[in-house]
Amino acid sequence: MIDLYTASTPNGWKASVTLEELGLPYEVHALSFDKEEQKSEAYLKICPNGRIPAIVDRDANNFAVFETGAIMIYLAEKTGRLMPTDAKGRSRVIQWLMFQMGGIGPMMGQANVFYRYFPEKLQPAIDRYQNEGRRLFEVLDRRLGESEWLADDYSIADIANWCWVRTYKWSGIEADDLLNLKRWRDAIRERPACQRGIAVPKRLENMIDDKDAADKFSANAQKILQT
Repeated sequence: MIDLYTASTPNGWKASVTLEELGLPYEVHALSFDKEEQKSEAYLKICPNGRIPAIVDRDANNFAVFETGAIMIYLAEKTGRLMPTDAKGRSRVIQWLMFQMGGIGPMMGQANVFYRYFPEKLQPAIDRYQNEGRRLFEVLDRRLGESEWLADDYSIADIANWCWVRTYKWSGIEADDLLNLKRWRDAIRERPACQRGIAVPKRLENMIDDKDAADKFSANAQKILQT
């Protein structure tokens, strides 16, 4: 059994979608950012960085893993699925996983900060992160014009990138004209495990079309930025 400490964010979904795809039994522990539960002493023993998600593998003497990429690799290697075992195949998956962790996630995260959460609208900062996010989307689009999936076969690399890319409208990044990326997004969205994973710990409302929900989410995000 896996204990999953998480919240409804792209990084949280990376862990829950992976668990769903692998069919591993897990128990959800939803952390409240309002209560700063991610900063509690008990949680910091699991995740020293005070961020979500993190897991504890009860079947491995309560082994704790934090950082989403590390969690995904651990779970894939634990089950022997969603990542090849040969050196080159494993490297391809890890390259695209690192692409998400070092590029897509940070750039979209900063786009969210300046486009959605920051009280002042600093247009140069908004442009900087939206433009870089778009450039990274184009890298994905080119790759997906060559291959059905990022690392040949469906893998944790696809899950990691999809969990962020699917929120492109929230970041204000134009992506509808990137047809290879759209084909890939749609294909992953149809996977039952992915649909279940993004509903953990709760399904978010459509904040793009619901201004009240968007304002509430943004207000909570502003509190997180200060902790």
